[in-house]
Amino acid sequence: MSSSIARRLEQLILDGTLKPGKKIPSERQLSERLGVSRSILREALKELSGRGLIDTRHGQGTMVTGLVPDLATSHPLLYLFRDHPRTLYDLLEVRELLEGQAAYMAATRGSEEDFRRITLAFNAIDQKQADITQTHEAALLDHAFHQSIYEASHNPVLVHTLQNLMQLMLQTVLASVNNLYHRASYKEQIDKHHRQIYNAVLGRQPEWARKAATAHIKNIRERLLELEAEGLRLDRSGGWERTVAGTDHDNTER
Repeated sequence: MSSSIARRLEQLILDGTLKPGKKIPSERQLSERLGVSRSILREALKELSGRGLIDTRHGQGTMVTGLVPDLATSHPLLYLFRDHPRTLYDLLEVRELLEGQAAYMAATRGSEEDFRRITLAFNAIDQKQADITQTHEAALLDHAFHQSIYEASHNPVLVHTLQNLMQLMLQTVLASVNNLYHRASYKEQIDKHHRQIYNAVLGRQPEWARKAATAHIKNIRERLLELEAEGLRLDRSGGWERTVAGTDHDNTER
C-alpha cells in the first residue's frame, strides 16, 4: 500500500504539482488528500526520501529536491556566462527553443489553475510598468511570468530542467531588463510580445503561442546584438558602458 502511495507522490513531483525547493503539504493534509492513514503515508515518504526525491530539513519541513542537478554558484557554466559575453546569446538561443515549445504545450495542456497563475504573473508585470528603476525586481517579475508558462506545459523534464537552470535564465532576463527596458521602443515591443504570449496561451492557440514566445526571445537577442554593434558594451549589473576605440575606458550612461 505504501509503495502505491509513493508512486502517486512521485507523479505529483513529476507533473510539477509538488515543486522542487518547496515544502510538501503536512502529513495531515496529504493523508486526507490521498485517503490513507498517516502511518502508511510516513512509509511512502520514507521511500521517497531513500530515493532522494524529498529531503527533510530541521526547522523547514520536508522539501522536494530537484530532479535535475542544480547549478552551484561555482559551476563552470556560470563562470562562462560571467566572463564570456557570447554565452548570453547562447542562453537566449536555448530559451528560444525551450520556451517556444513550453508555450505551445501550455496552450494545449494548461489547466484553469495554471491560467490563473499565468494571469497573476502577467498582471504583476503590468502593475509595475510605471517603475522600471528597480531593475532586479522587474527582472524577477518578468522571469516569474515566463516560469508560469513553462510550468503549465506539464512536461516534467522541461519543467525541472528550466527550474534548475533558473539562475542562468534569470541572468538573461536581467540583461534584457537592464539594457532594453529603458528604451521606449524596445520596451513597447517586449510588452507587446508578453501580451501576445499571454493571449495565445489562455486562448488555447498553441501555434500562435509558440510563435509569440519564439519571436519574443529572438527579438531580445537581436536588440542586444544591435546595441553592441552600435558600440555599447552590455553591463549586466544595470547600466551602460561605452566602449571607446577598443580600450577599457568606460563612460557610463544612465
